[in-house]
Amino acid sequence: MSDERPSPDGPATFREVFGQSEYRAVLTASLLSWIGDYVAKAAVTVLVYRESESIALSAAAFAVSYLPWLVGGPLLAALAERYPYRRVMVVCDLVRMALMTLIAIPGTPVWAILALLFATTLANPPSQAARSALMPAILSGDRLVVGLSLNASFGQAAQVVGYLLGAAVATWNTTAALLINAMTFAVSAALVRWGVRERASAMTAAHRTHLLRETGEGFRIVFGNPVLRAIALLVFSAMLFSIVPEGLAAAWAGERTDPGMDTGLAQAVIMAANPAGFILGGLLVGRAVAPARRLTLMRPLAVAAPLALVPALFDPPPLVVALLAATCGFAVAGLLPTANGLFVRALPNGFRARAFGVMATGMQVIQGGAVLITGLFADHFPIPTVVGLWSAGGVLLMLFTALRWPDRRTVEAAVEAADRANSEDPVTGDRSRSPADPRRHDGQPAAEGRTGERGRRSHAVT
Repeated sequence: MSDERPSPDGPATFREVFGQSEYRAVLTASLLSWIGDYVAKAAVTVLVYRESESIALSAAAFAVSYLPWLVGGPLLAALAERYPYRRVMVVCDLVRMALMTLIAIPGTPVWAILALLFATTLANPPSQAARSALMPAILSGDRLVVGLSLNASFGQAAQVVGYLLGAAVATWNTTAALLINAMTFAVSAALVRWGVRERASAMTAAHRTHLLRETGEGFRIVFGNPVLRAIALLVFSAMLFSIVPEGLAAAWAGERTDPGMDTGLAQAVIMAANPAGFILGGLLVGRAVAPARRLTLMRPLAVAAPLALVPALFDPPPLVVALLAATCGFAVAGLLPTANGLFVRALPNGFRARAFGVMATGMQVIQGGAVLITGLFADHFPIPTVVGLWSAGGVLLMLFTALRWPDRRTVEAAVEAADRANSEDPVTGDRSRSPADPRRHDGQPAAEGRTGERGRRSHAVT
């Protein structure tokens, strides 16, 4: 069998990634769902405020989408391991489509809107976990890293487009905005159903235990493996400070504006800066930097991200704040896809969805906690001082995390161990199945009986 990997001397190209029809289907479906979600968020806050005339309830409608991750993200994500990933994604899309249609019915009480919205968001963890776990079966080697970078960049762009579209449509007709979201879920389900081929579930019925126990195994593999733990700490640390300018943008803009720039524009500029920098960083680093160099740059970028926000101490004007936030977003985008790619390489396939649930929940909790804590500090101290000192603490944290990074031999050993778990049964030596991953390493059901090769790595770990 020929090696279809991109050259280890250069990064995979966008053409190679988009050349995979399954990736195009998953990306398009995800993009539609993301835009629809943000359209719905904007519309629901408007709808709830109109119905209740309560700012608190309107804010609750916006925040309710984060609750499933906080109260049961890893548990819900573990469900995706029990069933074929494609089926999980399609069912979740259809459930969300139906519930969003119910929310769109005129005259629905506020309590019912919030309840239905919460039920809708319960489908997010298993759907996102299944999509994340499916990606390594579609893209291999450096194509996976570039694909993850594209996903992140498109996700940031979808946030901007969705909020703008949602706010515009909701002002005219909230029902139409909610039906747009329902329609995006319907199209997404169709794209995944007919654009992605069926693969066996990552866990057979024989290997199932209790859902709580399976969820606990996800935590154990992430925090029990030194390499996965190091990546998790790096990603969590990045989330701890990069979200702060966006979270405090409204108050920051109200306290410090340029002549000729009103508060609303200043807030928009600050909030859009980090996503814009993230998009640029993801595309440039993912495409222009060689795979081995990206791994080398991962730790310096981790330190550079909070360092970019330290000048906030000098109380710069909003445009400069936006530039600092964009620089931070650029650095975070440069390290996250590479870290995610290495995470996948060191992770046994049968734990992909559960590990994603652990990581996604941690990111949601940390981002929310960071905004909450810095917001409390900002009630007593100037925002520039809070952000600058918080970011300076982030520099120290990132330096500590970088210095504690596992050595090359440890990383390579973790990758090799994952390779063995993905390709061999440790008891029988069968290379087609393993208790951790009942699928073949190339993503094909073992029942097909095809002869395959072990998963190759596109470049050495540095």
